[in-house]
Amino acid sequence: MAKRYLPAILSLTGSLLLWAAWPTSPLTFLIFIAFIPLFRLADIVENRARFFGSAFLLLFCWNVATTWWVGNTTVPASGVAANLLNTLFMLVPVMGYRRTRKWVSPTLAYFTFIVYWMTFEYIHLHWELSWPWLTLGNAFAMHPNWVQWYEYTGVSGGTLWILATNLAIYHVWFQYKFYRKPIIPQIWKPVLILAIPLGISAVINTNLSFPAKGAQTQVVIVQPNIDPYDKFADENEALEVNKMLQLTTSQIDTETAFVVWPETALFVHGAWENKLTYEDYTQKIRLLLQQYPQATLVSGAVTLKRYNQNEEIPSSARRNADGDMIYDVFNAGVQIDTSNVVEVYHKSKLVPGVELIPYVHYLSFMNSLALDFGGISGSYGRSPGVELMENKATQVKIFPTICYESVYGEFVAEHVRKGANILFIMTNDGWWGNTEGHRQHLQYARLRAIETRRWVARSANTGISAIINKKGEIVASLPYWQEGVLKANVTASTYLTFYVKYGDLLSKAAVLFCILLILYSYFLRLTRKRITNTL
Repeated sequence: MAKRYLPAILSLTGSLLLWAAWPTSPLTFLIFIAFIPLFRLADIVENRARFFGSAFLLLFCWNVATTWWVGNTTVPASGVAANLLNTLFMLVPVMGYRRTRKWVSPTLAYFTFIVYWMTFEYIHLHWELSWPWLTLGNAFAMHPNWVQWYEYTGVSGGTLWILATNLAIYHVWFQYKFYRKPIIPQIWKPVLILAIPLGISAVINTNLSFPAKGAQTQVVIVQPNIDPYDKFADENEALEVNKMLQLTTSQIDTETAFVVWPETALFVHGAWENKLTYEDYTQKIRLLLQQYPQATLVSGAVTLKRYNQNEEIPSSARRNADGDMIYDVFNAGVQIDTSNVVEVYHKSKLVPGVELIPYVHYLSFMNSLALDFGGISGSYGRSPGVELMENKATQVKIFPTICYESVYGEFVAEHVRKGANILFIMTNDGWWGNTEGHRQHLQYARLRAIETRRWVARSANTGISAIINKKGEIVASLPYWQEGVLKANVTASTYLTFYVKYGDLLSKAAVLFCILLILYSYFLRLTRKRITNTL
């Protein structure tokens, strides 16, 4: 009877361990054994369909338990769809491992699992169905002192650490259980795999390898605490902008270089980009900034761009009711100062199903199906705006990531390589309510600080606004669902980490090995067929 239910027990145990290890749980250390039930399933479940079902149960329960809040909106089915799809994507490397382990040695099979999983994570960061929330390296977001070496590897190094430790521990147990090999002579391998990264992190944390000096830049962060479900009502827009102006006025001074407002704080129903400088709200902001000429304001916004018939029309473009106007809607960031120029940044990492219908250029009829979580339904545009913003008085450059974009390490590193001295995150995390969603999002920002060695200034409409230093430490924050303003001096840096310079080398190596393994498997299959035909 026990053997009959063992696969289900292993599945539920694995999902429970993964959930318990994930931010913002304090049980992060469980991540180092959380994959062992999955490896055991691969060993004991011979039937392919049954293994698929057991692995599906494990991964689906993990997804639901960890990111159930995705469905905590007006469209609960969106959460079910997201968790179901992500589970199916995770099953690809798992099923690949099960198949490969039949024709290679156990050691090589373990290597292939790491390669397949890291390849999956890399693809999941770069295609239009991207959902990197459960990238394994994110598990250490609450423990920056464990992973200071992310400045060399990025979060993929954390993924490698987790999988290698799980496999080493499982191998020791397996050798003891079935071959009666003593544990003590073997335990040094998983201990070293676990301990060496911790030791390296401790050394880096003590003797950080980047210059400590840099320009001190005063940043004022506004958290207006506006209910996102009321935010886009016509009658509320003017009140909300006036509220943010009042909050800004309470803290801005002559030393302020940047004021940061959250995602979609301005022009919630859309404003034409070629007319932004003449908008009433732009004029109000300029009137305030004239008293503080060194300051510039960076804010989330909704902007519109019109295309002429002779221009190349992107697949995200839409037409007005009469069909005589083609335009794009952008989840954008704008920079306003005392000049007559308004710089516009376009968010490019869009949330699938909410801001983007994946591969809409092949399925254009689906463009209207994007969920209305931003005042304007349909896919947002992704044509480039400015890549960085610069305070002309201080010559400090910032990269204004918008919400979901801050989860993409290599994407952020690319903009730091182009000259960003400080990272801004403008977000609106209140869609999901007081759940783990907004707390996890904050924690992930700490990893971007370590990877790039940049200070992070985070402005949330409803969420947790914060200042994060180069070590990934939260030095100041405002609680969820509380109106307020943060003012702090941050250091503008020009230092480039290894990860910023060269990108995610570990994942790219995994992709290369994955291609070689697939080619090798086809070679073996052809060789066996030839031998069989000869016989």
